[in-house]
Amino acid sequence: MTDSKRQRGVDKFKEVYCNALPEPPAEGQDRFFDFMLGSLFGDLWDNDTLSIRDRRLLLLGAIAAQGEDMTFTIQAQSAYKRGELDEAQLEEAVLFLTQYIGYPRASKMRMALLGLLPKLKKEAGEADGG
Repeated sequence: MTDSKRQRGVDKFKEVYCNALPEPPAEGQDRFFDFMLGSLFGDLWDNDTLSIRDRRLLLLGAIAAQGEDMTFTIQAQSAYKRGELDEAQLEEAVLFLTQYIGYPRASKMRMALLGLLPKLKKEAGEADGG
């Protein structure tokens, strides 16, 4: 993997997650992260065939189907903060996914959103001086 590919991956990782996640380990410290940053973020997320929003919607569906509410929360938070999806769109995504992933899994995603959205609105209000 070239340094530029990994660096593109680091830059895209930070963009996708609004610099809200911990800094990835330095190159060579964690082979898993080196691989992920280069291939997932340096190649896939950095490819402009699909927008970040498009990829995020696909990812939200895949994560919801697995019942991963913690990871769903991270993705929903990033989508909201980046302006990719607003509150109504996130709620609609969960409602839509319910029909495909089932009510038990979707209810976990709904509960995750119910906990997340007030926090995000409060942060947005504080950022606006409200």
